[in-house]
Amino acid sequence: MGVPIVLVHGLRLSSSMWRPQLELLRSEGRRVVAPDLPGHGSRRGEEFSLGRAVDAVLGAIDGVGGRALLVGLSLGGFVSIAAAGAAPGRVAGLVAASCTAKPAQALAQVYRIPAVLMDRLPDKGAAVNERFHRLTLRDGAAEAVLDGGLAVEAATAVIDEISHLDAISSLSSYGGPVWLINGARDHFRIHEKKFFDVCVDGRLVNVPRAGHMVSLDQPVNFSRIVADAADVVEVREGRVRVDPGAQESARVKAEEERSELEADGL
Repeated sequence: MGVPIVLVHGLRLSSSMWRPQLELLRSEGRRVVAPDLPGHGSRRGEEFSLGRAVDAVLGAIDGVGGRALLVGLSLGGFVSIAAAGAAPGRVAGLVAASCTAKPAQALAQVYRIPAVLMDRLPDKGAAVNERFHRLTLRDGAAEAVLDGGLAVEAATAVIDEISHLDAISSLSSYGGPVWLINGARDHFRIHEKKFFDVCVDGRLVNVPRAGHMVSLDQPVNFSRIVADAADVVEVREGRVRVDPGAQESARVKAEEERSELEADGL
């Protein structure tokens, strides 16, 4: 049986944002789950803390057998990095997307002031956030995001918690395979080299024509990256037997695909 996959959502969003990946990966026969973090989705109203978020992720891993490929985007990426650093034995591999910026700087500069201003609106900025997602996402992606609701009221608490995370330290303490995934247009790429340099076993992939919401901007490409990561982890875990010739062909194909991404100007 293949390695299970746990998907962790971004700030204000919920597990519904992973609808394209859930459909594509499950269609390949993979076991995939997507929990809601405290204060989001089905857990709106609960107090968010980094510790509770890590517990939610580790609980999801336990629910699929105690070891999984962990995939997180933005807030979910930071939480996944923290979970991998805290419990490396339960994380068979880590895909951290749209989160290669030091939280204290990135969150303070990009999110804190807007979050404070949104809190002053009667609806906490729900209408503004909904309109933003409808304008920037396409091909059903906005519906995938909005169907789980927007936890705008959780933003300030999340920012306060995550801004204290030492993501570089947590990442450096995890010895398993890591995939750092960024949209080529993402503002959260600013420290990607520093994140990559501390990985014991890291890969850095920039996806062309994608922004911060890389999993929704390029859902098929992102799902392929996750599937490839799961295949690598499965081989390392000894979950599947691979013919040496087929394994070499897969390695060559992966290198060709990486070259194609780099050739797109990344």
